Amino acid sequence: MDEIKHITIISNGRKIVLSVSAILYVLMIEKTAEIHVSGGHIYKTRMTLSELEKKLGDKFIKIHRGCIVSAMAIHDITDRINLSNGESLIYTIRKKNQIIDQFHLIQKQMILNFSKKDIPVTEEEYREYYRSFDNLPFAFTDIEMVFDDDRHAVDWIFRYGNAALAKLEKLPLNHLIGHSFASLFSNMDSKWLRSYERATLYGELLELVEYSPEIDTYLKVICFPTFKGHCGCILFDISDIKSAIIQQDCI
Repeated sequence: MDEIKHITIISNGRKIVLSVSAILYVLMIEKTAEIHVSGGHIYKTRMTLSELEKKLGDKFIKIHRGCIVSAMAIHDITDRINLSNGESLIYTIRKKNQIIDQFHLIQKQMILNFSKKDIPVTEEEYREYYRSFDNLPFAFTDIEMVFDDDRHAVDWIFRYGNAALAKLEKLPLNHLIGHSFASLFSNMDSKWLRSYERATLYGELLELVEYSPEIDTYLKVICFPTFKGHCGCILFDISDIKSAIIQQDCI
């Protein structure tokens, strides 16, 4: 992923250092900038929007004259800008096509910047790299995302998987590795694609608890970026997870 970048602001008389990748959007309220970051935090600072635009760089999109939003935070664009955290923002409707084009351009540039350097090439190289994952008691896989001409994730290819993955997916590893998910499961649910795309493109660590119609199982999935263009996934069958109740002795 891109080198982590930070900005420094003054908020409530304190110097605050913010990671640019954590900033979702900036909203101007008169002469005060409200910086909304992941986790629900809001930092207020006396800076102009143009000053912040220069500091934040070209991965932020101006959706109206008082708001810029991180392309990394956008889930999709309908009659509102829908963010990956569930929030939605209004935007200048007459600029909808321009905003969509800018969003797609940023995604395209990020995908084109994927480098094959230091990425395993063969199945044997992947197995060697992930050798310590072979005997883990939970499923793990490294997947390579597949994008269409419009730079949307449409599928993924299994590049590595352990024995626990084969058991969970109910397919032998030699049927999984090197094959795309859609070629194995015709009823692929797009919710997995959207989350894996976010982890791959934007470096997010995400947790999903969802029903998988493909294998008729409720899953807990933790996904995160590995190599450029790839995503790592840890998968649990919910029915196998037991809650631990910790009892404290009363004095």
